[in-house]
Amino acid sequence: MDFWNHIYSQFDPVAFSLLGFPVHWYGLMYVLALLTALYAAKWIVKKDAIDLTQKQLDDYFIYVEIGVILGARLGYIIFYDPNAGAYWSAPWQIFNPYNAAGEFVGIRGMSYHGAVIGFFIGSYLFYRRYKVPMGRVLDVAVTAIPVGYIFGRIGNFLNQELVGRATELPIGIYVDGVLRHPSQLYEALLEGLAVFVILYMYRLHKRFEGELVLVYGFAYGLARFVAEFWREPDVQLGFIYGGWMSKGQELSLYMMIAAVALWLYFRRRALHVNH
Repeated sequence: MDFWNHIYSQFDPVAFSLLGFPVHWYGLMYVLALLTALYAAKWIVKKDAIDLTQKQLDDYFIYVEIGVILGARLGYIIFYDPNAGAYWSAPWQIFNPYNAAGEFVGIRGMSYHGAVIGFFIGSYLFYRRYKVPMGRVLDVAVTAIPVGYIFGRIGNFLNQELVGRATELPIGIYVDGVLRHPSQLYEALLEGLAVFVILYMYRLHKRFEGELVLVYGFAYGLARFVAEFWREPDVQLGFIYGGWMSKGQELSLYMMIAAVALWLYFRRRALHVNH
């Protein structure tokens, strides 16, 4: 286990350089996450004979990818950045990949919950443009997207970010001299693999279009809420309630509550229509 415990001291988060710019493993994992989610969606559409064309799926993923990137970055600033007000006077700094010393460091600071908001905005704009039933395309997307999370969280691990809490377990890895949970990998299993299995199995039992979105909202919220117990809270925020609840857990709790409330509403409406 010694190699594993000290893996960060033996691993370079930069995969290679391209024209003088460092290409991080995280960036490669992010691209892989997007591609695997897209092809998983196409596979599901074909397997279940869903009324969506390949062209519609390609166009849809462009809409949501833009929405996710914008939402993730803006969400981080709104939810997590204590200096968010500084961006009002210099909004171009939101996507500035250079630090104050002029070094290229990439765009850092993304929020999952902000990405969700961007995802729904992108989905709505796609619906307005192409008139494809929103519930249908969302159900396909949320079933496939957790596959991408697996690679996204592995990217977080390789980038040595979003580290876990201190532990004495042999599975821990040293981060700046402190043995910590590899919580990013826990999240890959819980938020990625486990949520995908739940949605994949449930998809054949759904009772109305859009139901999988709500199942996803609850399943992911629960997975993230649990995983946060092993993840170090954001240093600029710490614990926000009771000395144990993180900001991620708070937002995940809201997500679960909203998913349950909307599921009850739409299920009742679907039953009323069927009768």
